[in-house]
Amino acid sequence: MPAVQELQADVAQLSPDELARFRAWFEEFDAKVWDKQIEEDVKLGKLDHLANQAIADFRTGNVREV
Repeated sequence: MPAVQELQADVAQLSPDELARFRAWFEEFDAKVWDKQIEEDVKLGKLDHLANQAIADFRTGNVREV
């Protein structure tokens, strides 16, 4: 059985308390992976076009308050 299917089967067997603990752990784990990816994208300049567009929009007044 492939690893993902094994994990799915294991997660399906968790008690409600264990599932809640797993969910909390996974949310933190996933957030750290996401943060690392964003940091890497920033270092590689992959988000520069978005930042430049935001600055250009701000300078031309093409913004709204949130």
